Amino acid sequence: MSETRKLVAILAADIAGYSRLVGADEDRTLARLRALRSDLIDPAISVHHGRVVKRTGDGFLIEFRSVVDAVRCAIEVQKGMVERNAGLPPERRIEFRVGIHLGDVVEASDGDLMGDGVNIAARLEGIADRGGICISRQVLDQIEGKLDLSYRELGRQNLKNIVKPVEVYGILFDTAVVPGSQFLTTVNLKQEIRYCKAPDGVRLAYATVGTGPPILRSAHWLGHLEYDWELPIARHFLLGLANDHTLIRYDARGNGLSDWDVDKISLDAWVSDMETVADAAGLTRFPLLGFSQGCAVSIAYAVRHPERVSHLILYGGFAAGTNKRPDVTTADRERFAAMKTLVKQGWGADNPAFRQIFTSMMMPTATNDQEDAFNELQRLSGSPECATRYLETGLPG
Repeated sequence: MSETRKLVAILAADIAGYSRLVGADEDRTLARLRALRSDLIDPAISVHHGRVVKRTGDGFLIEFRSVVDAVRCAIEVQKGMVERNAGLPPERRIEFRVGIHLGDVVEASDGDLMGDGVNIAARLEGIADRGGICISRQVLDQIEGKLDLSYRELGRQNLKNIVKPVEVYGILFDTAVVPGSQFLTTVNLKQEIRYCKAPDGVRLAYATVGTGPPILRSAHWLGHLEYDWELPIARHFLLGLANDHTLIRYDARGNGLSDWDVDKISLDAWVSDMETVADAAGLTRFPLLGFSQGCAVSIAYAVRHPERVSHLILYGGFAAGTNKRPDVTTADRERFAAMKTLVKQGWGADNPAFRQIFTSMMMPTATNDQEDAFNELQRLSGSPECATRYLETGLPG
């Protein structure tokens, strides 16, 4: 079988929540998908000179000779979906996630494509928002200045089964919505996200929102500066803090908009990150809110810098994680080992089955909306590898 190598733009797309749509109404979902392909998707692919490499039940892989064409095709489809979803309740919307990468691929004699170029596009699709488009740095370099678009940095992402971290960007077109922005607009607030660098080179994302005296909220696992505002369990808490303060938050290393690919995950690293953010935000003396895992970090920071902490507020903290407690049993360790295996295998999967198990453990009385939002937060906030390392470092039981 002959194979050839070539450099192409690869577009990968799938439908978010496809299994749920089919489970609720299979005939209607499949009929709508067939109509979308004939009326919107296939014409857009043809106009922008794409070649369909393969189709799956809920997605497709497309090759383009031009990166510009690939991005234009993706935007046309996503804008078209916004129009077609208008007026539909969220549970009935068909929403695509799209990833685009420019890379070297191997083409088989039957036209199939293989290699890292394809794998990276598929992983970018996996971390895209519903209705969103994620692109690699290689794509941005080719389209910047050629298309009238805005972008948001998503940092270096450690994508599953990809050896090196990939620098990722989200495309902002006129129908795209940054997670949390609609809620912030309704309450007349604007969040500003900036970046700073820890002593070991890890890039940390931090945000400021609100007006008034500053308050710094600690970072913790399962955080995302933008998507946190989408969480029904978090948004009103954050709003209360921002109503009469300038709220400063940051994503922990390995989480959210901060770098996912990091060497060190430890208490010392977390305290150093808090120092970096406090300095970058220009804080001199301020109240410090420690939350969950961040309680221990906040206490350690206050011990090191008592002159800078005016008040120390702790909520939901713990002295030792599940695997670090002196009374842990053999059965506890076995359950913990099983949990780590499940995290490695299921955390980043499109099917939220495992994440639903984790959500039920964390929030046993959550409503359906709260569960769905928390399932999505898990997917967006970090990689399976990083989630496993946080578990090993010691999280609450």
